[in-house]
Amino acid sequence: MNQETVISLAERGVYTVIMIAGPLLITALAIGLLVSIFQATTQIQEQTLAFIPKIVGVLVALIVFGPWMLSIIISFAEQIFSNLHHFIG
Repeated sequence: MNQETVISLAERGVYTVIMIAGPLLITALAIGLLVSIFQATTQIQEQTLAFIPKIVGVLVALIVFGPWMLSIIISFAEQIFSNLHHFIG
């Protein structure tokens, strides 16, 4: 296994992680922004107010995007296992 193979494998791994984590992180970011705007307009400065909506939002996003995320993970794993003989020898 040469350096190009390792770099290519690491690049695909990082890309897969970004694709899987992206929807959940964007959901948490959007909900956090909305809660922050709500807190600023109502002058409620409760730190724990943002956690429950984020948790619920990420859970809903996980339910919505879960099958797609699972297919991405399975596709990446199938690519790794189908090319395993290139990595070992």
